[in-house]
Amino acid sequence: MAIVETAAQHFFEHGYAATAIEQVAADAGVSKVTIYNQFGDKRALFTAAVECECEKMRGHFSLEGTVQGTIRERLTAIGQAIYAFLSRPEMIQFERRIAAETEVEPAIGAAFLEAGPWRMKHGFAAYLSRAVTAGELVIPDPLLAAEQFVSMCKGMGDLERRFGAFVSPEARDHRIAGAVEVFLAAYGPRATDR
Repeated sequence: MAIVETAAQHFFEHGYAATAIEQVAADAGVSKVTIYNQFGDKRALFTAAVECECEKMRGHFSLEGTVQGTIRERLTAIGQAIYAFLSRPEMIQFERRIAAETEVEPAIGAAFLEAGPWRMKHGFAAYLSRAVTAGELVIPDPLLAAEQFVSMCKGMGDLERRFGAFVSPEARDHRIAGAVEVFLAAYGPRATDR
């Protein structure tokens, strides 16, 4: 684990190309051979580092930790958690670094998507499926619905935060309330279903 933590620090501070396996090994207190024996190559070490960072980030965002209450209250809390999670400075820095590295190594972007966003999307889709089973929502495609909800909650705020613009709490809350309203209008039980 010390190897992966050390590698993550190097990769995200210096970038993929500028990170030397020799320096990671020295800082982790292991030999270069140990790293190659455990990971095979630099790309595999980077993938492990991305997965480790994504796992840490998932710890900051848990569907199980959302409030109880009506489906509207729970979706609002989830929307707020998504927005807060994506707005964390370390998350913004992490995304920027991954995007820059992906231009040179497309497999890096794929590793990030697999370890982070896609896994979280599937987790949220499973949450929505449980709400369907409970009769709270009517969703034919939970994966698509999960993506739609997150996209609506982020809105232009996602682009604004990437470029350093301030998003007021009022604007954030207004956007999330609108996302929940549209989502429930599309996927809430119909009057005839109640």
